[in-house]
Amino acid sequence: MVRTAGLPKIVLASSSPRRVKLLRQLGVPFEVIKPDGVHEEDDGVPEEVVLRNAQAKADHVASKLDEGIVVGADTIVVLGDAIIGKAMNDQEAAEMLGALQGRTHRVLTGLAVVDASSKRMETDVVETHVTFQPLSEEEIARYVATGEPLGKAGGYAVQGIGAVIVEEIHGCFYNVVGLPLYGLNVLLEKYGVCLL
Repeated sequence: MVRTAGLPKIVLASSSPRRVKLLRQLGVPFEVIKPDGVHEEDDGVPEEVVLRNAQAKADHVASKLDEGIVVGADTIVVLGDAIIGKAMNDQEAAEMLGALQGRTHRVLTGLAVVDASSKRMETDVVETHVTFQPLSEEEIARYVATGEPLGKAGGYAVQGIGAVIVEEIHGCFYNVVGLPLYGLNVLLEKYGVCLL
């Protein structure tokens, strides 16, 4: 079911197919504009990094529009104080999974919502704690061989095969996928937009 009555144009400033899928499942019309040219930072205090990245994406897309509510998001995995990036190859994925196995890490998503006409911005950082089961080198190799860890923060996808290595989640599940829907709705309500 698609709802359009009374909703302003919503624009997702993202190239993530997972974010598109999550927003689409709500039945709310939106368009996607990729924030091409925005360089994602990966160094600094994790909460500040995700917020700056989300703001940069939302600002970049909003600057091209006359109207609309623009949503920017950035998700990272944090172990201790260290940011774990996206796995670019099998070796990186195996190293990430080896570091995360049997431990609890944090998933942070920075959210930035901008009204393109007024340039008003609302932001938040959503945090979820994820605990992996202990994994043997063989189990890590089997998971890496699926190809799923590539391009994923922390080298896993909780919404896919990676679900079987996650022992516990405390906080928003959708945050771990890449778009905390509850947190997004809270921000959008500040613009008079309710996703329900």
